[in-house]
Amino acid sequence: MTTQIFALGDFPLQKGTVLPSAKLGYLTLGELNSAKDNVVVCPTWFTGRPEDTAMWMTGTDRALTPDKYFIVVPNHFGAAVSSSPSNTPAPFGKSLFPWATVYDNVAAQHRLLTEQFGIEEIRLVTSWSMGACQSYAWAALHPEMVRAIAPISGSARTGRFNKVFLHALRRALTTDPDWNDGFYGEKPPVRGLRTFASIYAGWGFSEPFYREEEFRAFGTRSIEEFIEIFWEPFFLKCDANDLMAQIRTWYHNDLGDHPRFGGDFDAALASITARTLIMNSATDSYFPPVDSDYEAARIPGAEARPIPSTWGHLAPFNPEDQKFIDAGLRELLGTV
Repeated sequence: MTTQIFALGDFPLQKGTVLPSAKLGYLTLGELNSAKDNVVVCPTWFTGRPEDTAMWMTGTDRALTPDKYFIVVPNHFGAAVSSSPSNTPAPFGKSLFPWATVYDNVAAQHRLLTEQFGIEEIRLVTSWSMGACQSYAWAALHPEMVRAIAPISGSARTGRFNKVFLHALRRALTTDPDWNDGFYGEKPPVRGLRTFASIYAGWGFSEPFYREEEFRAFGTRSIEEFIEIFWEPFFLKCDANDLMAQIRTWYHNDLGDHPRFGGDFDAALASITARTLIMNSATDSYFPPVDSDYEAARIPGAEARPIPSTWGHLAPFNPEDQKFIDAGLRELLGTV
C-alpha cells in the first residue's frame, strides 16, 4: 500500500482561513470498475494514517474487500499525512495551524474523488471514530452522491461528555512545561503525552474490559503495565500539535454547523437520504448508543445497531467484534 498526495492548492476553510498549498494524503485499494459504481470511501480516524485504516477496516476476507470494491482511504487534516501542523510551513505550522472542520475534510475528499477519478457515485462511506463523523458529513453535504453510510463508533455531533474527555487531553499537553505554546522544537512535551495516554486508557476501553482483566490478553499483568506498553508508545510517536489540531476538529464536530443547515442539527440529520446503519459499541464512552438512537430516529429509514462488545470504543479492533461489524456492512452493501 502506497500513500499518495492530491494537491488541493490554496484551500479555503469553512471558518474563513485559506490554507496555502494544501495537500490531501490518501491511498486506494482494488480497481475502479468501468461503471464507477463500486466506490467505498473509508476516511481515517484520530491519529490514523491511511495504511492504518486500510489494515484494520479492509481485507480480502472482510466486508470491505479490494477484490470487489474500489476503496479510497483519505487522511483528514491534522493526521500527519494530509496538511497538518507538523508538515505545514510557517506561518500556518505548529500551533498556528488553522481550524479544519469535518466539512472541510469532506470538501477536500470530494475534490479528490471527482477531479482525480471522475467519481459521481459512492456506494458506501464508512469508518471508525473521526472517520465515522466524516461519513455523516458526506451524506449531508452530498446526498445525490452517497448511497449508504455506516458510521462505526462515531457521532454526527460531539456530545458534552465527550468534550470533557477532549478538554482533559488538551490540558495534559498544554500544562507540560515543554509545551511552549506549541513551539517546542526538538524537545516535545513527553510528560504531557504520557498523561495524554493515561487519560485515553480510561476512555478507549470500557469498565467491563478492565473489570474482567481483558488487558491480560495483551501480555500485560497490570493496568500500569498495560498503559506503559500499549498506550504510551502509541501517543509518544505522535506530534503534539497534530493531536491538538485533530482534537479541535473532533471537539467542534456538529453536522448542523454548515450554512446549508444554519446550525439546525435535526435538519441536517433529516437531510440524509443515504441508507444508514449506525454501529456503536454498547460500552463506548465517547459515542454512547443513546446518541446513535437519537440520530437514527431523525435520519429517514436509519437503524442503530449496538455492537455487543466489552472493548468500548476500540471494538473494531477486536476480531470477534469485527465479525459483527462486517455482517452489518455486508448486509448494507447487499441492498444498495
